[in-house]
Order: sequence, then C-alpha cells, then structure tokens
Amino acid sequence: MDVLEGLDPEQREVVEAVRGPVCVLAGAGTGKTRAITHRIAYAVQSGIVDPQGVLAVTFTTRAAAELKQRLRQLGAPGVQARTFHAAALRQLSYFWPRVIGGDPPQVVESKLPLLIEACRRLRKNPDRGELRDVASEIEWAKVTQVAPEDYPAAAVKARRTPPVAPEEVSRLYEGYETLRRQRNLIDFETILELTAAVMTEHREVAAQIRQQYRYFVVDEFQDVNPLQKLLLDTWLGGRDDLCVVGDPNQTIYSFTGATPHYLTNFAVEHPSASVIRLIRDYRSTPQVVTLANRVIARSVHRMELVAQRPEGPEPVFTEYDDEPAEALGVALTVKKLIADGVPTREIAVLFRINAQSEAYEQAFTEAGVPYLLRGAERFFERPEVRQAVVLLRGAARSANDEEPLAPGVHAILSGIGLTAEPPSGGKAREKWESLKALADLAEDLAAEGANLAAFVAELERRAAEQHAPPVEGVTLASLHAAKGLEWDAVFLIGLTEGMLPIIYAETPEQVEEERRLLYVGVTRAREHLHLSWALARSPGGRRSRRPSRFLDGLSPRTPVVSRVERPSGGAKKTAAPLHCRICGKTLSVAAEQKLGRCATCPADYDEALLESLRSWRSAVAKETKVPAYVVFTDVTLQAIAERVPTSEEGLLAIAGIGRVKLDRYGEAVLDLCRAATSVTDE
Repeated sequence: MDVLEGLDPEQREVVEAVRGPVCVLAGAGTGKTRAITHRIAYAVQSGIVDPQGVLAVTFTTRAAAELKQRLRQLGAPGVQARTFHAAALRQLSYFWPRVIGGDPPQVVESKLPLLIEACRRLRKNPDRGELRDVASEIEWAKVTQVAPEDYPAAAVKARRTPPVAPEEVSRLYEGYETLRRQRNLIDFETILELTAAVMTEHREVAAQIRQQYRYFVVDEFQDVNPLQKLLLDTWLGGRDDLCVVGDPNQTIYSFTGATPHYLTNFAVEHPSASVIRLIRDYRSTPQVVTLANRVIARSVHRMELVAQRPEGPEPVFTEYDDEPAEALGVALTVKKLIADGVPTREIAVLFRINAQSEAYEQAFTEAGVPYLLRGAERFFERPEVRQAVVLLRGAARSANDEEPLAPGVHAILSGIGLTAEPPSGGKAREKWESLKALADLAEDLAAEGANLAAFVAELERRAAEQHAPPVEGVTLASLHAAKGLEWDAVFLIGLTEGMLPIIYAETPEQVEEERRLLYVGVTRAREHLHLSWALARSPGGRRSRRPSRFLDGLSPRTPVVSRVERPSGGAKKTAAPLHCRICGKTLSVAAEQKLGRCATCPADYDEALLESLRSWRSAVAKETKVPAYVVFTDVTLQAIAERVPTSEEGLLAIAGIGRVKLDRYGEAVLDLCRAATSVTDE
C-alpha cells in the first residue's frame, strides 16, 4: 500500500516529516487524523520506527479506537493508540508490584462518595449539585498542580468561581485527599501524577518505558493540561521525536485546565520544529467555510480555511418571537430536510446548555421526529427533575384546586435548589437551569388556568412521550459534546446574549472561548447550516433578548423572521404576535391567545357543542384513566366551541393543540364540530 497516495501537499509534508519535533496546526475538517495515521504508517513502512515503539495519544477512547482502526488498515497494527489515562494506568499497574509492592491501588470512578464523607467529617450538610462542582474544582487544582492549601489564592488568580467559598473548597480538597490516601485509592489525576513520579524516582522504570516508546504523536494538543504535559515530558526524557496536532481555535475546555499555550508555543520550546498548517477543508461547503472563517476573523490564531467541496446552500439565519416557536420551527425544518432525503442520523441540533434540550425533545416528539440526546440524560431523566416531579406529585395529592399554581411550584422547587439568582456555572448551574425550566412551564400553564394537579399530569404526559426507546434519530447535543463530530445538517439554536456568550463569561478570555464554541458549532456542518434565536422566552412575552454579539457582521441585515406553519399546512403563525379576532388588540395572556380574543370581548359560541365536547372529554378521561384536563383544558374546549373547526388545519390553528393531540383526539373532535355545523345549517 502506498501511504502517500491521495494526500494533498500539506498532508504529504506532514507524512514525510518522519522525525520530530513536528507541530501540525490543523483547521477543522482538514484531514488531521488522515495525516497523522499516514505519517505513522509511513515511518513504520520506511523502517524508521518499530510499530511497538510508537505511542499515539489522544483524549477519548472513541478517538483512540479510530486511530487503531485506521492504522490497522494502513498496515501498522502494532502501534499503541491510547488516552493519556489509559496509557499511564497500564504502565503504573505493570510497575507497581515491582517498585512499590502489593496490588496497585483501586481507581475511583467518582469523587462524590469521598467528598460526601469529607463533608460529614467537617459537619456540613452536603448538596450533591455543589459537590459535583467542588469535584470539578479539585480536578482543576490537581491538573494545574495546585495543592489544597494553595487553592484559595490560585482560584482568585485564575478568576475561578467556585460553588462555595474558596476556603471551604480547600478544606474539602484536603479532606478528600486524606481519605483517598488512607484507603489506598487513586483518581484519574493521581494516575498521571504517580506515573510521572514513579518514572522520576525509579531510573530503571523510566529506562524501560523510554526504551519501549521512542516515537510519540499527541492529537488535540490544544486540550493538554499541565499535568498531562508533565507526564508527556517525563515519557520523552529530553528526546524530541514528538509530533503534536491541534487547532487553537477549537480550545473550548480551558475551564478544566486545558491550555493552547503548549501548542502555540511549541516552536519556542522546540526551535528546530517543523510547523505545518493544514488549511484545506474537506468537510464543509464553501458557504459554511466562509462563515467559519468570519466567526474567528479576529482570532490571534486565525487560520483561513480553504473549502474543497462543491458549492452548497447559504447558511440560514432565523429570528423567532419566542422559544416554543423556535423549537417548532426547527422541528418542521428538520422534517422537511428528512423528506428531502437527508438521513435523520445526519442532522444535529446543538445548544449551549443541556437545559435547552427539553423544548426540542417536546417539539420533536410532537412533530413525530425521532431524536437521540448525546452527552446528557433526557430532561425528565435528570436527577433534579425526577426529584422535583416526585415532590410535586406528593404536593398535588393534598393541594387545594384553588391554590395558585406558579407560587406553589416555586416554593417546592426552592427547597431543592431553585434560587432567585442562578449559580455562576458548573453542575449547580445545570441543575438550576433544569428547575427553572419547570418553574417557567408552571407559569405558562398557570396562565391557562391549570392547577397543581394539572401541572403534574402535564409533566407525566411529557415524560411518557419523551421516554421512547432510543432509535436512530436526529442528534440533540451541547456544543461541547459535539466537538469532534460532524453532520450533513446542523442547527445552532438559542444564539442570544446571555446564552452565547453565556452570561457568566465575564473576562475577555472567557468571551473569546465562547466565540470558539460557535466556531466549533459552525464547523460541524457539512452542507446545511441553520442559526437561530428567539426574542422572548414564551409566547406573548416581552421581546427583550438580543441576538448574540458573535452574529454581528455574520447574519444578514434582515434575517428570516419565522412564520412557522403547523404540520399539515396549518396556517397559524406562532412567531407573529397574536391579535384579538374581535377588537384587534395584541394578546399577551396565554389563555386569551388560546381563545383568540380578549377575555373581556364578547364571543358567540355553540353551547350545545361545548356541552358535547365536555361529555366526550369526560368519557375519554374515564376510559384512559386520566384527569379530564389532561385530554383538553376548559379553555381549549371553549376555543373549539367558539371557532368550530371542521378541518385538521383549523384545529391545529388553536394554540396548545399540536400534532400529538391531533392524532389522538382530532377525528372525534372534528366529528362533533361537523355535526354541530350541519345542525346549524339545517
């Protein structure tokens, strides 16, 4: 096999630079994996290195498996491709009995159990959300080589925003480390630390490892943290047969301790290094590549990508009035793409925080579009949401039907973490966002006249509909979880100030990392790219949101203002303001929007039809063993009786009636309306 065949000039330059040091600056979609695997195979076939003497290091087991598979296909099956942790643990486990004695320490998969115990020893009541963020702070401290006693000063210097006081993090960090050592346990950071220490303290170990591995390749070098760099330097032992590959414009994990400094300063550390740039983009159309280049036009490390694919459609920028309209608009556009032949597995919806997924889980369910959630639990499977539903269900059993819904829900959720002001970030922020989504839904349903029992029934209905078994479908994922992946069609949603950049990105460095997140999102798309934002949270709400500053100069002066039509050609414009059909006043209350008129405006309706609808609803509720309002609320029945729709389009034009309820109840309701119409005509 000729491993040089089919390479572009820059890729070939990488492959032929068989001796280090080599730095490959590879833009998104430029074939970096192809270049480094062909380089390794070429070095093996040329006899420059033995395959067992190569260690290719990357950051995920998926990426390591892909490297191994490609190397096997290229005739280099003996090459070791591992993550930093897997390579270090293998070495540590092998040498531990010889240089330390006894069995190697057990690896802890999670820091939480030890942190909970450390909390109790300090007589503190542990909150799991806070402790997850404390664990993240400990991980950051360990990878940046910060000791427990030095954490408060280091956190201030790094402008960290810990979930509790820095001094308390320091005490928990010390307590965690004490318990870990007492029980002869190691965590993922300690694996790297101990491997480097064993090599430093035992020359024979270092000599054996360095004799084994003479040729190093490190992928995604922009994500290396100080502890990983320490281990890499220890492996090298002063040698420079090292090839690093990365893209500083895809640095999106600096909050974990990752830094692009080692990549961008590689030539300073290794003055004899070859620096090669891969700029030919084979993934995306010229239209997508042009937008990506404009996103990072002001980046210090900007690399102008050059598209190699044929022309494609222009990116679409869409402004919606509110979040439900945005979710519905995306779902309908996805449906059209699928009808046009784009496979569901080749479509992705990407968001900034996981709490944004719920609206899309709901919209895709109602539109009949299968989906998969990547990198997070489905909304109703999240621990805080499950806990909230249990508490709300219990409260509903004894609640008075006349008690106002929204204040009661807020009171319950405040007991498990919903505060007036959100936490600054991390797992606590994710938990808060999920609880806030529930509180917002309660406010929306309260406007329709729902009580606590109706709210709980609605939550259970949504949970049941969204808990379908996983199937091949559209990917829903956060921007962070999407890194390294690609799809034919990508939807970047929720692009408003406060969401991207996220509200707690305060420093110029943090804001620029948010810009790089957008760049990562844009470069996931091969052909179709849709960018959207909503001006309000809920229908009729104040349209006070501003599109992300990152869209300045990118989106057209007049983006597409969505006029979302319901499935089956329904003509309801969910993104446009709704007006009273009697007096013309703009409707801002959900119940009035559903009725299509002001509450104070008189409206004729067929009393006999309304009574027939109520009788039908009672029978359906009894048969399906659900409360009557789960079938349709009183306001919805009133709206049906006033408008008397005789087609699916007419029924879908009533706010709150979606595809799911149309499929479930539409035929029966339309039969009642048609019967009422025929009686009137006679």
